[in-house]
Amino acid sequence: MWSVQKLLNDPFHAVDEMLAGALCAHGHAFEILPSGRGVVTRAAERTRRVGVITGGGSGHEPAFFGYLGRGLADGVPVGNVFASPSSRPIVEVARRLAAPDGVLFIYGNYEGDVMNFDLAAEILADAGIASQTVVVTDDVASAPKGRESERRGVAGDVVVLKAAGAKADEGGDLAEVTAAARHANEQTRSAGVGLAPCTLPTAAAPTFEIADGEMDIGMGVHGEAGIRRTALATADEVADVLLTMILEDQPPAAGEPVQVLVNTLGSTTLMEAYIVLARVRSQLEDRGIELHRALVGEYITSLEMAGLSLTVTALDDELVRLLAAPAEPLFGPRSWPDR
Repeated sequence: MWSVQKLLNDPFHAVDEMLAGALCAHGHAFEILPSGRGVVTRAAERTRRVGVITGGGSGHEPAFFGYLGRGLADGVPVGNVFASPSSRPIVEVARRLAAPDGVLFIYGNYEGDVMNFDLAAEILADAGIASQTVVVTDDVASAPKGRESERRGVAGDVVVLKAAGAKADEGGDLAEVTAAARHANEQTRSAGVGLAPCTLPTAAAPTFEIADGEMDIGMGVHGEAGIRRTALATADEVADVLLTMILEDQPPAAGEPVQVLVNTLGSTTLMEAYIVLARVRSQLEDRGIELHRALVGEYITSLEMAGLSLTVTALDDELVRLLAAPAEPLFGPRSWPDR
């Protein structure tokens, strides 16, 4: 019998109670709009002509509302656990920002998110508010090469948002900020491994089953099946598999350095993540690829799921600049060193 142990009250009110607690901790830096599911930063950059909006389901904290703040998102519509926000808070956030050039939506490629953000864009267009969309598609395991537009968005969301936020801080217009986000998405690839499931607050069973001593290569952040189940391997073996998947899909151009992000999914420790990173660095050196920046932490989680993902971004001069720009997330990793 599966035993669910979570510190909750009414599980159907978990998201609203989470936001109330976050407001206690960070109310100086963000506000919750009347719908209760739209949040906006109080630290908007005055040079911005574009409102940068990200969002998605809860249960992935610090994604998505943890990335409110300078250098990142201006507003975030918040969905239920592992569910898209409705169009109402998306529109509410865009209207509240009242950005001169309109808004840019950045979110992972999931059916519910696409449907609701597209509906919000139509409503905004009817009101004379311009919008553009960049759907993040970094997960190489979710669709084969040549069908990149069908891929899921995972930890690459953070990279794309960072590039867009920096470009917006430079005063870019809607076309320029959108182009920066699309370029970051095109240069970014991710692959992950699942080791143990999570359980939604309102569920009595885990999102998937995996036997002791097994792992799922290519698993998605909601427990979507990967490309194969195998025996649990060492950290070095996992690092090799994930890095090979990424570099075979899109090797960096000659001389291009890379940024690496190792993202833990909820219960995997930082110790394990750093061990994986050490192997990734060694393998990049063997391949003659310069590691320009390495990031490790909980960037997009899946409740208490065990596992991690590896994200590699091939860097040109513009991405080096944008990804090193100052950023102050509401909460979560603060790992954008200026180098």
